[in-house]
Amino acid sequence: MTFSIVARSEDGTQLGVAVASKFLAVGAMVPAAAAGVGAVATQAMANLAYRRDGLALLAEGADATGTVVTLTGRDVDSTHRQVGVVDAAGGSHTFTGSSCLPWAGGVTGVTGAGAAYAIQGNILTGPEVVAAVETSWRGADPSTAFRHRLLAALLAGDRAGGDSRGRQSAALLVVAPEAGYGGGSDVLVDLRVDDHADPVPELVRLLDIRDMLFERPDPEDCLPLQNGLGDEVRGLLGRLGHHDTDLDRALGGWAGVENLEERLVPGRIDPLVLDHLREVGTA
Repeated sequence: MTFSIVARSEDGTQLGVAVASKFLAVGAMVPAAAAGVGAVATQAMANLAYRRDGLALLAEGADATGTVVTLTGRDVDSTHRQVGVVDAAGGSHTFTGSSCLPWAGGVTGVTGAGAAYAIQGNILTGPEVVAAVETSWRGADPSTAFRHRLLAALLAGDRAGGDSRGRQSAALLVVAPEAGYGGGSDVLVDLRVDDHADPVPELVRLLDIRDMLFERPDPEDCLPLQNGLGDEVRGLLGRLGHHDTDLDRALGGWAGVENLEERLVPGRIDPLVLDHLREVGTA
């Protein structure tokens, strides 16, 4: 019912799962990941305990292969299961039970740059789906953000045919140490399209919005709030009702309304934030 890619970034800091299915809210069922531990996708006649138990095994020191062997070995219905696992050290393993509905199968590997992956799917239009995901992943530019490479690989599989029953939902989960909102969690991305006629492109749209709102800028790329630029920003904020005499506080008040607070840098302004401020402040 599903196809997915589970992967680790080249430097091992990021782990993630991208998944699509003709199934309601696949993101609530298939993916699991923990920073510094590993990532799991459980599908076909999914055993949701594989997520919890798989991460626990990985945290205890099992590698991807050992984790899959243990999970399926103690499951009386393992012939109906499909699971992919990547560990924090870069190991990967995929398993497709003999009773999974065709087409079903998977592949594992490591790119030349060192990004490990496990790709798997069942009830697909054919092996070309998994092949398209793998081709996209292996051919991606390593300088492209890990999350975007995961989603591009998923989209490639989707456009190659995807789930033979149709399309309904998709999800993207990426973790990295203290990479979440405000630094208070390890969840860098957790986006889900639960019910949509074309969910993977919709997930691409949501990821672009997420990046605009929550990606933290490099302070060196931000512009000093001085002289003419400072006066311009103060004027635009005033038109929008933010009159605090301290420019950082005024900008922070407006950015909080716009959900752009992750892009704030004291004494400076992110060019993306400036563009948005100019757009709404002159509308």
